[in-house]
Amino acid sequence: MPAPSARTRQAEAVAASIRAERLTKFYGASRGVVDLDFEVREGEVFGFLGPNGAGKSTTIRLLLDLIRPTAGRAEVLGLDTRRDAVAIRRRIGYLPGDLRLYDRLTGREHCEYFGHLRGMEGLGDAPALMERLAVEIDRPVRDLSRGNKQKVGLLQAFMSRPDLLILDEPTSGLDPLMQQVFYDLLGEATGEGRTVFLSSHNLAEVQHVADRVGLVMDGQLKLVDSVETLRARAVTRVEATFDQPPPADAFAAVAGVGELERRGNRVVFGLRGPADPLVKALSHYTVLALDSHEADLEDIFLSLYRGEGSDAE
Repeated sequence: MPAPSARTRQAEAVAASIRAERLTKFYGASRGVVDLDFEVREGEVFGFLGPNGAGKSTTIRLLLDLIRPTAGRAEVLGLDTRRDAVAIRRRIGYLPGDLRLYDRLTGREHCEYFGHLRGMEGLGDAPALMERLAVEIDRPVRDLSRGNKQKVGLLQAFMSRPDLLILDEPTSGLDPLMQQVFYDLLGEATGEGRTVFLSSHNLAEVQHVADRVGLVMDGQLKLVDSVETLRARAVTRVEATFDQPPPADAFAAVAGVGELERRGNRVVFGLRGPADPLVKALSHYTVLALDSHEADLEDIFLSLYRGEGSDAE
């Protein structure tokens, strides 16, 4: 088979909007992130999850060339983050987790300023976004609530219709209505083939919008997978209340089922895979109540945090 041409290799490189290879950052003797290897595919929402101090913001700063790696490298939109930092910034929209705006400027003046920095003619999508996000656009930022400041941050991130959005805790301070507007904006962006890298510790939010997720803890990437695959691997909790306690070994041979807890007439099962074997086993007893808790990212995250993550990795 002939070797791929330079054009083919370039097309393959651009297909990954973000690529990190053994990306590492130490602050003196203190750990930032260690040996991060991951790709963010073009046109997807990639959720980057982890507790505070896990290394999420450090990773973003490395991708933006705001700090330099101790080792490893990264590419954004097929460009080297160190060599091509200026070119990369022209094509991305960035919302930092510690958003800081100019107190004396209004939201409109911020849009004009950032539009000028990007070389835009006019305000791009900002006027339509102002209306959708209900931004108090002509008040100085110092007079705005936290939520309205966040809306200004979203405006400047989305207004240029960037190829890649890098968003750090983007819904912080937003009310539920504005959160839904934000989710709609994400859907529209990926529908146009643009990419979203969303860093958050809000597991429910990421589960709602992401195609794939990466879980980072203690500066190391624990797993990268689709939300659907992770949920399929995780344990679903099923709680059954019987008219009288079933025998201790009543469900020991049921495929994919393990007892997690037993208190009197109530038994909590851990279920992996289809529910049919458990349902058939339960039919031999009188069940007064049945409740299930579908596995979610929080369950997976907590199992990893407790060192029980072998099944999820």
